Formats: sequence, C-alpha cells, structure tokens
Amino acid sequence: MNIIVALLVFSVIIIVHEFGHFLLAKMNGITVVEFSLGMGPRLLSFVKGGTRYSWKLLPFGGSCMMLGEDGDEEGEGTFGSASVWARISVIAAGPLFNFILAFVLSVFIVGNVGYDVPVLYSVSEGSPAQEGGLQAGDTILRMNGKRIRLYRQVSNYVLFHQGETVRFEYERDGKTYETTIAPEIIGGSYKFGISGSVYRERTNAVDTLKYSAYEVYYWIDVTLQSLGMLARGGVSLDDMSGPVGVVDMIGETYEESRSSGLFYIWLNMLNIAILLTANLGVMNLLPIPALDGGRLVFLILEAIRRKKVDPEMEARIHFTGLVLLMLLMVVIMFNDVKKIFF
Repeated sequence: MNIIVALLVFSVIIIVHEFGHFLLAKMNGITVVEFSLGMGPRLLSFVKGGTRYSWKLLPFGGSCMMLGEDGDEEGEGTFGSASVWARISVIAAGPLFNFILAFVLSVFIVGNVGYDVPVLYSVSEGSPAQEGGLQAGDTILRMNGKRIRLYRQVSNYVLFHQGETVRFEYERDGKTYETTIAPEIIGGSYKFGISGSVYRERTNAVDTLKYSAYEVYYWIDVTLQSLGMLARGGVSLDDMSGPVGVVDMIGETYEESRSSGLFYIWLNMLNIAILLTANLGVMNLLPIPALDGGRLVFLILEAIRRKKVDPEMEARIHFTGLVLLMLLMVVIMFNDVKKIFF
C-alpha cells in the first residue's frame, strides 16, 4: 500500500508538470508526438488527435515529446517553427504548473486546518530568547528583515543560518518591539530557546488564498535555501534523497498517519505533494543542461541575439547534462538503498 500511495503522489505531480508543456504546445500549434507517464517500454498506449498517450513500465518520470524538439526536424508543427517566445512559454509551463498544483493543494489544507501562526508557545528559562526579552505569546514579524508569516519560517531560519545573530521584530499587545539575540549551542545545535505555537488559525476565503500563496512561497524558499547550503558544502550526500528515499518517506508518513484517520492521511500526503511539486518546479528551473531551466537559457539567448544557437551544439550540451544527471541519480539511489537497509 505504501508503494501505491507513493506512486500515486509521484504520478499526479509528473502528469501536471508534463501537462503544462502539453497544453502550451497545443495552444501554440506545436505537434505533440507522445505524452507519457513513466519511462521505458510501453505498457498501454493509444493515439488520439495525432498524439500517442502512453503508460510506461518504470513508474518514475514522464515526458511530453514534441515534434522537432531536439532540432532534428523542421517544418509546420515542429517545436522550432514556433516563435521564440512561444517556445519559452512551452518550456516554462511545466515548472509553472508545478507551482499552480502546489497552490491548489495548499488551498485545500489551509482551508481545512488553517495555517501555523508565528506565535511563540514557550520561551525556555535562562535561554538567549528570554535574556533578549522574548515571551510566550509574542508574534514574530521579521527576522533580520525577512518577513515571517508562518512559524515554520522561524525554525527554518535557524537551520539555514547556523550561529547567526538575529534581529527579531515582534508584536506584543498590539505594539511592535525589536531585540537582537545570538543563539547558543544547546543539545549539539544552535538554538534560541523558543518553541512554536501549536495553534493553527482558521481563515476566511480571501485569507485562505493569501496564506496558500505564502505556503507555496515557503516551500520554494526552503528549496532555494537548501540548494544554497548544498553549494556551500553544508549538505552531504546522506542528506539528499532520490525517488527511493522519497518513497520510503511517504511510506513512513502514511504508516504514522493511519492511527489518526483517513482525513489526516490525506493532509499529510498533500503536504508531501506540495513539498515535492514545489521542489520539482524549482529544480527544473535551474540553468542545468537537459532540464527546463537549461533549455530556457538557450531560448533566452536566442531572444536576445535574435538568432538560434547551433542546434547540434545545444543537443550535445543537453545530452552531456542528461548523462551527468542520470549518474547523479544512480549515486543518490544507491545511497537511499544503503540508508534504508544498512
């Protein structure tokens, strides 16, 4: 059951991503040769409207194959025959649809259970936070100028800014105050000695949409900051997970949620889906060859130069990027297996 749930989550995210490419391609008159879920040999397929729709053996990945996408064909209906801005819209649509999916799922969660307000539940005796003047019930407004709207932003700020002195702006009894606090190492990690509110505030229709947007922003921000930590060497291979690790995480979450009932299983699965779809959207926009972001780089260069980049050179660069990405995925997969079984 765990694997089925994980595959369903993956499948929805991938279908939405590829549907973004598919929809914009159709809108711009580009022929979609095949729209598929999965990789490898076809299990089921049918042709409709000139497009083959396929379900493939390996339950990871998916594709929206467009006529002439790799520059090997020309003429009406090919990818290259569309204007550069049309092609940019087609490539950007995949990540954009991931963010739209994250927003829609967030509306469901925030609309049902509200959002985690950035209110302090407790302040430890003798902690840096207490010495800095923070008290239980204070609402955190900003940390070093960064606007705080969810309590998770408070806890994650410490994670991504280890040992950094923070200027807190907070509200108490309708008045705004400021204090500067340096964290201390408590239990092996930097802490301020605060814990978040267990209260989730319910919202009206307008605030539901607003805080759903904040939820999407939160996950995009977490992904970007995690990439920053990776670039600085603050994240090791053991901290990274591929499809195997994600399936294991989904399975564990599913098992832990079962005792709370079906509603909480759905909430937790939706939270994971938001994390994954926002992560996929950000990762695909990175300027890495073979990813959407890498293709956008060449298209933006074409728009600036008003001249296409040599298709053969571009194809070689994307192929090299794809090989390197696949090698990285294999390394991460074996590391996931090692963490699970050893």
